[in-house]
Amino acid sequence: MAVERVLMTADTVGGVWTYAVELARALMARRVDVHIATMGAALTAAQRESAAGIPLHESAYRLEWMREPWDDVQAAGNWLQDLEARLAPDVMHLNQFAFGALPFRASKVVVAHSCVVSWWQAVHRQRAPAEWDRYRAAVRQGLFQADLVVAPTAAMLAGLARDYGFDRGGVVIANGRHADSFRPRDKQCYIMAAGRLWDAAKNLEALEAVAPALPWPVKVAGSRVHPEGGVRGGSHVQLLGELTAPQMAAALGQAAIYALPARYEPFGLSALEAALCGCALVLGDIPSLREVWGEAALYVPPDDHARLRDTLLRLIADDELRRAMGTRARDRASRYTPERMAESYRLAYDRVRRGHPRGRSIPSTAGERACAS
Repeated sequence: MAVERVLMTADTVGGVWTYAVELARALMARRVDVHIATMGAALTAAQRESAAGIPLHESAYRLEWMREPWDDVQAAGNWLQDLEARLAPDVMHLNQFAFGALPFRASKVVVAHSCVVSWWQAVHRQRAPAEWDRYRAAVRQGLFQADLVVAPTAAMLAGLARDYGFDRGGVVIANGRHADSFRPRDKQCYIMAAGRLWDAAKNLEALEAVAPALPWPVKVAGSRVHPEGGVRGGSHVQLLGELTAPQMAAALGQAAIYALPARYEPFGLSALEAALCGCALVLGDIPSLREVWGEAALYVPPDDHARLRDTLLRLIADDELRRAMGTRARDRASRYTPERMAESYRLAYDRVRRGHPRGRSIPSTAGERACAS
C-alpha cells in the first residue's frame, strides 16, 4: 500500500526545519506528495526561499517545549485535523510529540528529534522539575498512541525508554544532507561552530572559555535571541549571527576545524554539514555523537575545558592529523544522504500503512538501522 501523500509538521526555530525541507524534497523526488505545516514562529524570508516548490501551510502556534504553550498546542491540533480533512494524507508525519495523541484518520508517525526531559538531565544533571510534568504526560501520550516512533539515533530511542518507559520499539532513521550543497574550499586558519547561543545543550560557552588560549579565531554562527526573550553574547569568539544555507556552506567550506562540545545532541545536523565540508570534527563525548561519527571525530568531555583547549591546539599544530580527520569526517558523512533518509522513511510509511495496529510501534530492522550506525 504505497504512500502517495504526507502531511508533515515542522517548527521554524531549530534544525527540524532543515530536516523537514531536506526530507520533503527527497520524498517528492520519489513521487510522494508532501505538505509541510509550520509552527513555532513565522517563516523567515530565507526559510521560505529554502522551501520553494513545497506546499506550505503556515502558522505561528507555540511549541510544546515553550512557556505556557498548551492553548496553542490544542489550537494547532485542531488546525492540523482540519488540514488532514482537507488534504486526506496517507501519513501524518509529526515532528512534535503531543500531536501523536490526536485522532487522525491517517497513520501517525512521530519523530523524536529531542525532548526537554533528556535535555534537562544532560544540561542540569538532574530530573526536570515538576513544572514540566504536563509536558512529560503529553510526550508519553503522543509516543504510546503513535503508529510508529522514529528517532535519528539509537541513543535517542534509549532516552525515550529511560524517561518515558517507551517499550514498544521504534525505528532509527538518520538525518541526511546533500553533499552538493556543502563542499570543501581552500581551508583557512579558523575554527567554526554553529548553534543557538541560548541553548546550553550546545555548550558554546566552552568555546568562549578556551578561545583566548587559541592562536586561531573561533567563529560562531547561530541565533543569539531566545524565542522566549533574552539575548546571549560572547566577547572571545566572533559572532556571525544567523547565516543562510549558502553562507553557512561558505563558512564551513573554509573552516579547518569544526567544534561542537555538546552536552546534548540527538544527531547534530551542523556537524554533518561541517563534515561534508571536510572539517576536522571536535565533538562532545556523548553517546549519540559517538554513534553517528565513530572514529571520524575527536571527542572531549563537555565540561573539560582543558581537554577541549588541548585537542584544538593539537589539531592546529598538526597539519597532517587535521587533514586526515577532515577526510575521515567527509567519508563518514557520505552515508548520511537525503536519498537514504527518504527511502527509509518511505519504507517505514508503507509498513505502517499495511495495517499495523494504532498505538504500537514497529521494532527497527537491520535495513532501517544501516544508515545510523
